[in-house]
Amino acid sequence: MSEILMQSNYPWPLFKRGKVRDVYQMGDYLLIVSTDRVSAFDVVLPNGIPLKGWALNQLSAYWFEKTKSVFPNHFIEKTDDRGIKVKQAERIDIEWVARSYIYGSAWRSYEKGERTISGVSLPDGLQLAEELPEVILTPTTKSEVGHDIELSKDTAINGELVTREEWTTLKEATFKLYEFYKAEASGRDLIIPDFKLEYGRVAGDLIQIDEPPTHDSARLWSKKDYRIGKRQEAYSLDKEFLRDFFIRRGYMGDGPPPTLPPILIDQVSKRCVGAYKVLTGQATLNDFKLMSVDQVLMNLETKE
Repeated sequence: MSEILMQSNYPWPLFKRGKVRDVYQMGDYLLIVSTDRVSAFDVVLPNGIPLKGWALNQLSAYWFEKTKSVFPNHFIEKTDDRGIKVKQAERIDIEWVARSYIYGSAWRSYEKGERTISGVSLPDGLQLAEELPEVILTPTTKSEVGHDIELSKDTAINGELVTREEWTTLKEATFKLYEFYKAEASGRDLIIPDFKLEYGRVAGDLIQIDEPPTHDSARLWSKKDYRIGKRQEAYSLDKEFLRDFFIRRGYMGDGPPPTLPPILIDQVSKRCVGAYKVLTGQATLNDFKLMSVDQVLMNLETKE
């Protein structure tokens, strides 16, 4: 598993290549293969991350098995270290984002003075990374190219992405799944402040598809290192660490993507593997020598 896989080559017709995953048509099913590609700001970066695809695949299979009683999903079986066989669904073009802490784009909007996010009024005086009074749903469009756009219930229904009944069912499913994932993470000394899910239809039934909470699709904070008013990336097991590094280096998706320095690749790899092993109880956060973005930048400046 030490070999970096940037593009898979399975003996099945290629269904599509995403930013991270390659999808193959396997008869009436799909084969989803997790590569070692990594993206930031909707751009695939030139370097692969050792063990990334392996870790994402293991964690996805683990979550799908654990949550099938909470809400049905597309998972059938794990085919190898990088692949899972799934039911082929008609994808619903909505990303269902749930938040229980104010961070990321929600914090950026709040800092600008906005006090209503997805129809939920927020009080004045909140700090970065503070827990919200209630879990809020902030769905977005699901775009193959470019940035996703916030999506309201009426827009989704009027645009015929979902029916009114489907919206209600999937909203409730997202909250149920989020509570399950949060409780599981809390038992491993992690916080899931937000996450995103996707759903699809199979023979008229709604199921969860794509990716459960992993390094790529959810924020994963250390419970013991959590501090209100502070950035959480130093001990996080999610992709915000990588995004923060590039923001500090002045790259936000414009122009050719920069090459990742070895120390950054190593830190991202540790977070990918850490997310899988900590959430499944095979390790603790202390088993991984994580560095903050400041420490990585200082190390690079010293070498330069």
